[in-house]
Amino acid sequence: MQGNNSKDAKKIVIMGLDNSGKTSIVMCLKGVKNLSSFNTISPTRGFETINFRALGSEFNIWDFGGQQKLREDYLKNFSDHIKGASKLIYVIDIQDEKRYGTALEYLAEIIKLLRKNKIFLEFSLFLHKFDPDLEILKKEIKEEVLQPLLKQIDNIIPPDFPFQIYKTSIYTVFQKLAV
Repeated sequence: MQGNNSKDAKKIVIMGLDNSGKTSIVMCLKGVKNLSSFNTISPTRGFETINFRALGSEFNIWDFGGQQKLREDYLKNFSDHIKGASKLIYVIDIQDEKRYGTALEYLAEIIKLLRKNKIFLEFSLFLHKFDPDLEILKKEIKEEVLQPLLKQIDNIIPPDFPFQIYKTSIYTVFQKLAV
């Protein structure tokens, strides 16, 4: 359901590399459950704002495209883009191991700018595409493989910087509900 872009809406910024799953996450936050809806997603060009109401609150989500040229612009004009945000979600595609380095460099730049500009907001890191049966379908990605990634994240994010890390997926496990 679309909400109004009111002053009371909570601005959430979602950033990460292209194809990391940011738009899919936004769709899930909006309540989209039909998996076929996720097949038609195209890359976000620039950024898109999505307004909706959920759980008794209004949300204004800024979904930033992750292509390199766009990332450079976001970093250059970071204060303008982040202004008024109460939360930043940074997304890393755990299935895209070849681009961990690039994802971590972008994360480091974002953290540096938040600290330099004394911007304090809720910060979450989503290790995304942690899908059911991942260890069966992509045997190279196991819990042990994530440990070096988590260590690198710990090296990037200062100890006094509050954040949470979540494993996320748009897929859910089969449910059986009594009728």
